[in-house]
Amino acid sequence: MEPLKHECGVAMIRLLKPISYYKEKYGTTSYGLNKLYLLMEKQHNRGQEGAGIACTNLQAKPGEEYMFRERALGSGAINEIFKTIASSHSSQSPQGESEGAGGWEDAQILMGHLRYSTTGKSGLSHVHPFMRRNNWRAKNLCLCGNFNLTNVDEVFNEITANGQHPRIYNDTYIMLELMGHRLDRESERIYNIAHMQGLTGTDLTRYIEDNIDITNILRTSTPLFDGGYVLCGFTGSGEMFSMRDPWGIRPAFWYRDEEVLVVASERPVIQTTFDVSTDSIHELLPGQALTIHKNGNVALTQILAPQGNHACSFERIYFSRGSDRDIYRERKALGEQLTPQINKAIEGDLEHTVFSYVPNTAEVAFYGMLDGFKKQLNEQKVEQLFRLTQQHRPTREELRAILHNYIRSEKVAIKDIKLRTFITEGNKRNDLAAHVYDITYGSLEPQVDNLVIIDDSIVRGTTLRESIIRILDRLHPKKMVLVSSCPQVRYPDYYGIDMSHLDEFIAFRAAVQLHIEHGSWQTLHDIYLKCVEQQSLPAEEMHNYVKDIYHPFTTDEISTKMLDLLRPDGMTTPIQLVFQSLEGLHQACPHHPGDWYFSGNYPTAGGVRLVNQAYIDWYEKNDKG
Repeated sequence: MEPLKHECGVAMIRLLKPISYYKEKYGTTSYGLNKLYLLMEKQHNRGQEGAGIACTNLQAKPGEEYMFRERALGSGAINEIFKTIASSHSSQSPQGESEGAGGWEDAQILMGHLRYSTTGKSGLSHVHPFMRRNNWRAKNLCLCGNFNLTNVDEVFNEITANGQHPRIYNDTYIMLELMGHRLDRESERIYNIAHMQGLTGTDLTRYIEDNIDITNILRTSTPLFDGGYVLCGFTGSGEMFSMRDPWGIRPAFWYRDEEVLVVASERPVIQTTFDVSTDSIHELLPGQALTIHKNGNVALTQILAPQGNHACSFERIYFSRGSDRDIYRERKALGEQLTPQINKAIEGDLEHTVFSYVPNTAEVAFYGMLDGFKKQLNEQKVEQLFRLTQQHRPTREELRAILHNYIRSEKVAIKDIKLRTFITEGNKRNDLAAHVYDITYGSLEPQVDNLVIIDDSIVRGTTLRESIIRILDRLHPKKMVLVSSCPQVRYPDYYGIDMSHLDEFIAFRAAVQLHIEHGSWQTLHDIYLKCVEQQSLPAEEMHNYVKDIYHPFTTDEISTKMLDLLRPDGMTTPIQLVFQSLEGLHQACPHHPGDWYFSGNYPTAGGVRLVNQAYIDWYEKNDKG
């Protein structure tokens, strides 16, 4: 599996007791900061490009700073940030940024973010959280999120039409400007009420800060957003919020007790950090916002009407931590459900088959696959024993011969090194890429044993062709069966994964090749014309015509052509691809039916518009006339 840049990670903490309480009970004023560090480290899988944290001190006096932010770049960003804070001094360098390291221990609201960029530019200025500053505490806004909008242009046009002039063009900053504008309006609304009551000076200011309704900001800004998102933020006066998109694409979980309220992208990180049970943690529902008033009151509010359940299935297959109770079970089910197809591929020859997996995310599906074959083998043993006892009293040797049969599993593939980018020459780079994985020599009998190896997904196919297949072939298996625990990835994702170009997908390239071989380039041209013809339509009226490229062919036909594209030159070992079915996916992950990368059924209009545009871009680049 090629590493995919994907969903970011968020973490928020609201301390519900005075700082002195944590000092007395836990012996430190850094209780919240320590917990934020754990929440972020436990979600390190969700962001290697950069990280940032921010906080606010609700007890700060006029003239004292009350909002702080720290950001850094690189896979070591989390440690760098917290080291900087611990050193209690400001620094500024190409790799890190500090806006004042003091004041963190007095903060009641803390927020962290781990970033993988999917749209926009990279660099420290694009790392969350983003801050919008103002001399009025209630008008300060800090924002981060796990999201990707499909309609950034439309939102940008909306705010510029209102006279705003954003300094940066990316989805986070544009969200910040839009929501900041709505926060200004909400503050002015409360100001007018206070002014009519005759309040002035600090009394007026306190009235505004005590009566800001963050749900008004969410209700007036989020209807413009098309895409998958979890938004997290807080104001300078102490309002905190987290909201999930109405399609339920991106995940968010929360936990509350008498001491803290916590939000994170993944459930098990909250469990581990706060030592709480699975059932005590709640999932934020589609279109729902969790808000915490400055006085500590917590509320759940339905901001947008739910648009069905389209929770991302790739979250379950690949991105999320496998330590989650339900995700672990689902990944095992994905592997076990493939047992009949794999058994057919090896012609039932369990005695001469070795099972393994591609490290590391496919490991749990591998355990499920083994469970499936163990159950199958046990049934075979029961039948053999039953028949034997019907004929005569079996000897120890006969019983031992039956019971000795077992499922052979080995750690065949080993992830060995990372490709070093300083080697730029094509041939040398490809040679190094071929050695990203190594093998366990002697783990199967050459020319006798089949090798079944499971992966979580097959997307681009580059790593399979350049590394995995080549290195596994050195074991000289009788037959190699490559298994994907998810269906064929056929379409781009526009809600948080760096898969946006159609020709990135080995399944798409296989379908195109089949059309060429069948002499049906005209079909590809007709799809192009349909996509172009609907460009003037509103996104809500568009149809995903890219689906038509796959309609003439069966899944097996596309798999066979994928193998032709994946097979390294000169390799003679028979290979077969086995894919999970859409039905099997939904059976294993019943509560996460979002499957647009497999089916092309995008939950939002923006996704349909973008996939058609992707096809237009591909066709115009590759049209042979």
